[in-house]
Amino acid sequence: MNLILEKCSEKVKNIALELKQELQIDGGRGDVALSVRERPEPGFSLDVEDGAAELAFGSVPALCRGLLTLYSAKTHTFHREERSCCKELGYMVDCSRNAVIRLEQLKKMIRVLALMGYTYIGLYMEDTIAVKEEPYLGYMRGAMTPSELKEADAYAKQFGMEIRPYIQTLAHFNQITRYEHYYEMIDCDDILLAGEEKTYEFLEHLIQTLSETLSTRNINIGMDEAHMVGLGKYLSQHGYTERFQIMEKHLERVLSITRKYGYKAQMWSDMFFRLAYDGQYYVKDKEIEYQLNIPSDVKLMYWDYYSLDTNHYDQMIVQHKKITENVGFAGGAWKWHGFVPHNHFSYHASVAAFKACRKNQIDSIVITGWGDNGGEASQFSNLPALYADAEFAYTYCAENDETMETEKFKVLTGITYDEFMLMDDVNLLPEDKKKTANSSKYLLYNDLLIGTFDSVVNKEVATHYASVAKTMQQLSKVSTYGYLFKTQEMLCRLLSLKSDLGLRIRGAYKAGDKAALERIAREDLPTLLLYVDDFYHAFEQQWHLENKSFGFEVQCVRIGGLKQRIDYVKDILERYLANEVTQIDELEIEYLPFAYSSGDDIRQLGYNLWRNTVSPSVV
Repeated sequence: MNLILEKCSEKVKNIALELKQELQIDGGRGDVALSVRERPEPGFSLDVEDGAAELAFGSVPALCRGLLTLYSAKTHTFHREERSCCKELGYMVDCSRNAVIRLEQLKKMIRVLALMGYTYIGLYMEDTIAVKEEPYLGYMRGAMTPSELKEADAYAKQFGMEIRPYIQTLAHFNQITRYEHYYEMIDCDDILLAGEEKTYEFLEHLIQTLSETLSTRNINIGMDEAHMVGLGKYLSQHGYTERFQIMEKHLERVLSITRKYGYKAQMWSDMFFRLAYDGQYYVKDKEIEYQLNIPSDVKLMYWDYYSLDTNHYDQMIVQHKKITENVGFAGGAWKWHGFVPHNHFSYHASVAAFKACRKNQIDSIVITGWGDNGGEASQFSNLPALYADAEFAYTYCAENDETMETEKFKVLTGITYDEFMLMDDVNLLPEDKKKTANSSKYLLYNDLLIGTFDSVVNKEVATHYASVAKTMQQLSKVSTYGYLFKTQEMLCRLLSLKSDLGLRIRGAYKAGDKAALERIAREDLPTLLLYVDDFYHAFEQQWHLENKSFGFEVQCVRIGGLKQRIDYVKDILERYLANEVTQIDELEIEYLPFAYSSGDDIRQLGYNLWRNTVSPSVV
């Protein structure tokens, strides 16, 4: 489609031209003359007829979504009217689990989300923000600089979007606890010491820096998962104090800072919800145990991305509204379970959650993209989930109709929605894919001799990975996002050999089959080392394209350790075959099945902690 913009303002022309670089294919036909007008109603309306299009919009994000809809049109005449169910729809990028997104890639993310109709991008920065008064905050962690934030902020503004800070003001400060400078303001674990003046000086330095670099006056102050608050240094200094008293006083001090800089604050709800409901988080039809003093100008963000039941989300929103009417919702686009997203599960969870949000008129929704345990998954691997969430916000899926229009996705990515969703297959999942499991990560690091996860490996696993490797290879050639699929191709090829190799080694050793052990030592293990190298190089390319280099040193340690361990296994097998050693100690121990958790079905088992996967010893 050739869009003629002569009747448009310079502002609209600039937006359209800037966004066009993200359109991967031409979804329409011929020349279309566009005229644009603002309207008081939210959302947009689009009318196309006889080579002319009229787009009326209530906000710039709606305008951007309208443009994508126009570019995706396959008919010469049509009408479309859309309106978001919420006033603000955001996506939160995790910049604190080692993967800090590069500025140019953040701009790309802004363009992609603008076309979907999002109103803001959140940057989750526990310590990864440079603060002049706190030089060790984000030191060697790829901290976002004030100049980077200012540039991203200005860029987002042209699309009517915010760059919104997501910070912590109580817990999750694990990275700075190593520095003696911060010792006096740590309560225990990764929790700040409430009531300590140095704590509030530190927080003011952080919040003031944000106020000077980002134009938004919205901020998320965190305060989640501080379960041990008051039980460390605070206990020694003040004696035992009820947590609700500590939390309320600390919140008021933090709000005195945010208000000073003109911020409206959001915070995660779990700590205050648990205090209100006697320690429980998932409750329904329950009366409040303790009436909390939550200021009316603070929005409690109910976060939940685990259920597929609309009634569950509905009841939890109702219970939150017993605490305060000022409630928002945070869902999830699952990319925090290793190298592979869970876009199918994200889709089904969002179907349920958005229905509950619409019913309860939730006006603020954010989709979180966490990066637990290393930030391994691509920043763009969850695009299908983010696309679906925008569709759910703007075009409601009826109660018994979960079909979704996907034409715009191909225009935006150069690959069909269903093809992109095939990335989920890198993890073995149930047929309906309504579970989260991450075999691709724990089988990658599962030790060939210790074999912690060997008992969950069945005969189909190696065959599965060989088949999926071929699919990923095909998809790596069809889109500008092909590099994502190249990484998965190399991972699957590696796992097609490695996934059951520990079982084969143990079986041959126990059977005294030295011929089989020799084949493994001389053929399989050298090939496996080459596959590890191929995967490493593809993953390294993906990482450095999307993220700052900081944090990749962890991947070097992990993958380098995997490679060295494979080399060790090769060496010990050769020494055993040469009778230089009489036994292999790890293979002499009676093997016990996986027991880290109650689940042992590879299609439903999710285990993400590298340090426990790689060895039962202390890492």
